[in-house]
Amino acid sequence: MADVMSLKKNILGNYISQIYITLIGIAIVPLYLKYMGAEAYGLVGFFAMLQAWFSLLDMGLTPTMARETARFKGGATDALHYRRLVRALEGVFLIVALVGGGALFLLSDLIAHKWLKANILPISEIAISLNIMAIIVAMRWMGGLYRGVINGAEKLVWLSTFNSAVATLRFIGVLPVLIIVDSSPITFFQYQLIVAVIELTGLALKAYKIFPVLSINQPVRWAWLPLKPVLKFSLTIAFTSCVWVIVTQTDKLVLSKILSLADYGYFTLAVLVASGIMVVSGPISSAIMPRMANLEAQGRHDELIALYRKSTQFVVVLAGAAVTTLALGAEPLLYAWTGNIELAKEVAPILSLYTLGNGILVIAAFPYYMQYAKGDLSLHLVGNAIFIVLLVPTIVLVASEYQGVGAGYVWLGMNLLSFVAWIPLVHRKFEPGLNIRWYLNDILFIAIPIILSGILINRFIPHSESRLYLISQYAIFGVLLLAVGCLASSMIRERFKRFITKREWKCIT
Repeated sequence: MADVMSLKKNILGNYISQIYITLIGIAIVPLYLKYMGAEAYGLVGFFAMLQAWFSLLDMGLTPTMARETARFKGGATDALHYRRLVRALEGVFLIVALVGGGALFLLSDLIAHKWLKANILPISEIAISLNIMAIIVAMRWMGGLYRGVINGAEKLVWLSTFNSAVATLRFIGVLPVLIIVDSSPITFFQYQLIVAVIELTGLALKAYKIFPVLSINQPVRWAWLPLKPVLKFSLTIAFTSCVWVIVTQTDKLVLSKILSLADYGYFTLAVLVASGIMVVSGPISSAIMPRMANLEAQGRHDELIALYRKSTQFVVVLAGAAVTTLALGAEPLLYAWTGNIELAKEVAPILSLYTLGNGILVIAAFPYYMQYAKGDLSLHLVGNAIFIVLLVPTIVLVASEYQGVGAGYVWLGMNLLSFVAWIPLVHRKFEPGLNIRWYLNDILFIAIPIILSGILINRFIPHSESRLYLISQYAIFGVLLLAVGCLASSMIRERFKRFITKREWKCIT
């Protein structure tokens, strides 16, 4: 019971944090556009992409750190072995941060002159901003090690609170600086550097409180040996992470070269809003991945599968309502958010396509969680190798010709292909007999009623020029679809029945 309550707290804390961070990150964009301009915001989008590409250097070590922390907590390894592994990983992370950040720093002038297309911002200002970005990216990536420790220890309520505080500093705290001090991108990134220092310090201090205390005769020195037992798993994760970055960031990299910096800013805006869908799965994956690894280490297989299926239904309910609302209401919602009808018309098709693709992705990610818990990502590695061979040339070709909309179609198509063609193979290997029940009971029986209800209701929504009215309309629209999803979910219906029965029994007694 304590484990269940802990998991519920972690999931709730994650959701509150992720929703808050996503909402303020999205809500603040019109103010960035107002005070900084579209080109400067394009630099912000380029900064986000750099962070993603920098994670290629992770080598699978961050998720390995989370998994080994969960295994230590589950009793699968001892304190001395765990601390030596942590020390080994700290050394690797520090070296990679210095090398990777230094390389980005040295390439800043080349990127400013040869890659980005600016019409207003001085090249020198862009180059200095890129220098600061390189330092921030290295520091925030270094924090991934300590974040993995906290995540694996399931201290997710603390992590959620900390993430929310840092996000408040990052997104909202910079506004007075832009308004009062200076609205240049250099000032913006100098402020973000200060926040990055605070973030890394906080994560490191918390991680060191989690580490087990060793006796004085158990020294923890850096050595390569502790990495060997986890190297195979780490490298498999590394390949998976590389594929993830290539899949999600190739379109952004290609378009950063093709589009002007201002147009790239608008494309970034569409992708940012669509990424709000990922908040549906992020808190769930952060909470259940260490728990599933823990259950697997203890041999509690039935509980692992039950958690897998219940979490799938929960995500389908939330994602189904959010995706349907955002995909069908893309243009009016963009207008309500920015107040710019031309921008809304231009960005809406891209937003709809990326929203649908992200909606499929959050469900298609579940078989990966199972493979992660079992420590066997060989099938995942093979599948990703195939998809990357198909994806990269397709994105480069289509995005070069059709820009943002073309990239959106490729994103949707590749995620749909993964969902239909690859997941059955994963289930067949790790849990034979689960596939049909998972597709039908846990996904389609929930998603189809939500989609059909959304299409029907959307036909009767009256058009309005009032931005507040539009927001209210689609908020109610989303709540209605959420209710439909809850009614369609067997897991939620069962929980509701137990709750009612319990209340009735209390009334009788």
